[in-house]
Amino acid sequence: MSSVAVTAQTAGTGAARAAAKRRSRGTSPAGGSLRRAGWVTYLLLGIVLLISMFPLYYTLLLGSSDPVAIAKDAVPQWLPDFSLFTQFQTVISDSNINFWKALWNSTLIGVISSASVVFFSTLAGYSFAKLNFRGRGPLLVFVIATMAVPVQLGIIPLYILMSEIGWYGKVQAVIIPGMVTAFGVFWMTQYLSEALPYELIEAARVDGASMIRTFWSVALPAALPAAAMLGLFQFVQQWTNFFWPSIILTNENPTLPLVVRSLQANYFVDYSLVMGGVFLVTLPLLVLFFFVGRQLVAGIMAGAVKG
Repeated sequence: MSSVAVTAQTAGTGAARAAAKRRSRGTSPAGGSLRRAGWVTYLLLGIVLLISMFPLYYTLLLGSSDPVAIAKDAVPQWLPDFSLFTQFQTVISDSNINFWKALWNSTLIGVISSASVVFFSTLAGYSFAKLNFRGRGPLLVFVIATMAVPVQLGIIPLYILMSEIGWYGKVQAVIIPGMVTAFGVFWMTQYLSEALPYELIEAARVDGASMIRTFWSVALPAALPAAAMLGLFQFVQQWTNFFWPSIILTNENPTLPLVVRSLQANYFVDYSLVMGGVFLVTLPLLVLFFFVGRQLVAGIMAGAVKG
């Protein structure tokens, strides 16, 4: 297996060096020249960036504003101030919303679901993309067809099932249904069908590797860019998931989106406190995207159809 791993690593390193040389020379893989983006492109991208950031900016303004002024539809200040940290402290120290418990639950659900979806989707994607077995095509079509079924149709049976087995109000009732997704299987199938050559699989079999060893040593390393993107998207989806946790979990064992809902439970809604809570819940995702943004873009580009 060492020869296969060295071959795969050498091929990846050579491809990366070739891409770097093409970028330095300003040429495309087909041999043509790459034209640099003009000022119109950067202007449009800047406008899209400002529009995308405006909701977050306005959340900061409302979180720093006086609730009485917000209730009177007054225009908030143009820049957030340090009163936003007071809202953070209020949300964290409020004993009625279990902020730290919700943070732990959201992190636990996000990490376990992401790891599970990446592993099972990569395993299923490798099987659909590179293994020949009876019924492979119809089974893949069936898996993809489940994406067209609305999630709401299965909520009542799922709720009854979780109640019958005693999981109502427990985090495993949120983790288990999200351990594998049809989109993840479809994504990894499409990626591995293009990114993993049959020659590497045959070389592993010649070296005496079993099917599981071939998957672990050949397919899984080749799938890392797309798997990283899939894991990040799954983590964000579980972190912001509100619909199913709001049904199956209680206020004693919440997630972060349920904490934001509990901030609106009073007769008078303090929108500055609610917006402070919204930004506090969003802040870990912003930090995550800041550190893994380049890997996310690389995963998306790697998952694109290769020419």
